[in-house]
Parts: sequence; structure tokens; C-alpha cells
Amino acid sequence: MKKIIHVLMVCLLLVVLSGCAAKTSTNNTNNTTYATKQTEEGETNMKANENTDNSNTIENIDYKAAAEKQMALPNRGDTVATIKVKNFGDIKVKFFEDVAPKAVENFVTHAKEGYYNGVTFHRVIEEFMIQGGDPEGTGRGGESIWGSGFEEELSYELVPYRGSLCMASAGTGTSSLGSQFFITQANYLNAMETYLKQYQYPEGLLEQYKQYGGYMSLYLQYTIFGQVYEGMDVVDAIAKVKTETTEEGQENKPVEDVVIETIEITTYES
Repeated sequence: MKKIIHVLMVCLLLVVLSGCAAKTSTNNTNNTTYATKQTEEGETNMKANENTDNSNTIENIDYKAAAEKQMALPNRGDTVATIKVKNFGDIKVKFFEDVAPKAVENFVTHAKEGYYNGVTFHRVIEEFMIQGGDPEGTGRGGESIWGSGFEEELSYELVPYRGSLCMASAGTGTSSLGSQFFITQANYLNAMETYLKQYQYPEGLLEQYKQYGGYMSLYLQYTIFGQVYEGMDVVDAIAKVKTETTEEGQENKPVEDVVIETIEITTYES
């Protein structure tokens, strides 16, 4: 009986999460909310848009090999970043410049110029993600290094596994990316795997999800341009902080600011 109740509660949670749309867009840039949406899993998530890397198709991807490559440590000489979070510690990430060159250039340039110094993780949802990169701290601010938005850079081989570094978006379509980013924090959830099977996600993909965790409904929806290779304990600690809904309606905002002191760009030496 307890097992049945637990499964029902998990399923209810999934329905609630998948129904939350945290992404809106208006013609007034200052009122645009950049956020990750907890999308409803379905067949549409398995279709890439016109900006997707179509060198492979979803039917012939070697998800095991792709996942191992995504999760591997950086190579000596690779560009990496250390996100230093006040009172929490360091999060170290590598980049996928070959797949998402614009997103990587945008993030690295902003980091080198100090754009992210003092900026907060303004939106935090445990078992989903932590989001930052908005100088306003509201989820409505920030811009790219070019002063205007740029398009998604999607790939079948990069998956929103736990620890993936992704661009937040201000809406569907192209030219919507700015400065905000998020790190996927979710662990593997058996009920989600069962749910995804209804929509014919490839077995190979589900097997890797079972091993690495993540938030699968974000697959082919957001640009994945990096991966945490050290410091997921810091991401988990941030994800557990107490949050609130502000008087202005901002949801999942940490009660106490989670501040990025600096993001250091270096070369991997180990």
C-alpha cells in the first residue's frame, strides 16, 4: 500500500512539474522572462527544430558513447570555467564549443569581462535545476555579448543529464538567448523513465538517463553548451536552499541570495 501511494505521489509531482510554464515572452524586452520550462514530455520533444545538428538522426545515435563523451573529464588544454559561489564553493564546467560555439563564446566572454561577478542564482528548484546569469536578479534581464539574442544550438548527442550547463531562453524559436544559464540538477527518477517510455524515447537514451539522471523533457529544447565535471555537491547544496515567491510574482527565488563571486576561465591542466 505504501509503495502504491509513493508511486501515485511521484506521478502527481511529474504532472504538476510538467504543467509549469516558466517561460514567457513579450515585445518589451525589459518584461521578458528568461527561464527554463518544466516541459510536458511528449513526441514533440523528440523532434529537432531547424537549428538542430542533423548530422545524425535520433534512431542511429550511440547514446552510450555520446554520454560517456559528455561526462568525461576535460582534455588537457581544454578551456574550462570555475564558477565560484559565495558560501557554497566551486562548480567546474567544461564546454562543447564544437556543438554550441556561440553559446560558449557568449558565456566565456561574459565571464572574462566580469559580467557575472556578483550576479545571483535567482531561480532554484530542487530535482530540476539552478538558474543564474541575470544582472537584475529577476529572471527578466541580461543580454548576450552581441547586444541582441542568438539562436539555439541543439544536438541529438548532447542530453540534459544531471550537471548539464544550458542556456535559458526567452521563448521558442530563434534569436532568444541572452546571458542567463542553468545547470540541470535532477537525479534519475524511475517514474519519469516509465512515463517517457509512453512517448517512445529510444531505449538507449533511457538507459543513459537511468545511469546519469537529469531532466529528459528538456532534450532538444535548450542549448547544452557545457557539463559540470566537478562540484555537483555544490549544485545540490544550492538546489536545497529555501525559496519563496516574491511580491512581484517571481517564483522559486532563494530567500537568501546565492551569489556568484566570479567565473574564472582557465585551461585544464590535469
